[in-house]
Amino acid sequence: MTKISTRSPFDLLIHIGIILALVGVLFLGFFFVYLPFTTNHGQTITVPDVTKMSLNEVQTFLGDRNLRYEVTTDCTFVAGAEPLTVHAQYPRPNTKVKEGRKIYLTLIKRVPPSVGMPDLINLTYRSAELNLRSAGLEVGERKYVPDVAKNAVLGQFYNGKEIVAGTPVPKGAKIDLEIGDGLGSTIFEVPNVIGKPLDEAVTIIVGSDLKVGTKISVDDPEKEVGTVVRQKPEARPGERIRVGEKIDLWVVGPIEPD
Repeated sequence: MTKISTRSPFDLLIHIGIILALVGVLFLGFFFVYLPFTTNHGQTITVPDVTKMSLNEVQTFLGDRNLRYEVTTDCTFVAGAEPLTVHAQYPRPNTKVKEGRKIYLTLIKRVPPSVGMPDLINLTYRSAELNLRSAGLEVGERKYVPDVAKNAVLGQFYNGKEIVAGTPVPKGAKIDLEIGDGLGSTIFEVPNVIGKPLDEAVTIIVGSDLKVGTKISVDDPEKEVGTVVRQKPEARPGERIRVGEKIDLWVVGPIEPD
């Protein structure tokens, strides 16, 4: 067996250099040859955009590109969007990833969750709009009515019926608003509805650009059920009322809820 001479310092330095060179070759070979070969280094693809696709479309589309996918549990609801389609993905579209990378998908729910109806009464239209959006709701129809409070919300309605704050409504629902037009400065005599049936009294009040206020049930055996026996403000000589104001009614017998 041949022996390497290390009798002189020069020979020792040569041997150390050889060892270091071998270590360097192994190091470079490991990181620049072995690892790239085993990890497909540099073999990347661009993540496609699969938003708005159905799951069936996603399965075919990603499978053809050697990409996997997984549906996350944090599904969301988007008003007007097609249910069970992709709302978001990670990694994002146009990101460079390796083949076989898993794409995480967030789907759109089929059934919207419920949210509490906010209280919009007496808010400005702009504030009401912001409150609705913050709650995940939308502004529906806007109806302007005579009232001194210009652009103030006077009523909130869902599916044609007045809705009180806190009532559950589907997320994305459209809420109709009744808004003051600022024309409530018109003053005229208070209409007299005493002795009239409730439905006729309501017609007179609404037809006068006024509102029906609180309806109070009273007993009066001498009057027919449903007859208005008192109103506030009263229709006295000289008594005036503004457009958009309310008239409270006292009615004989039980009162059906609106």
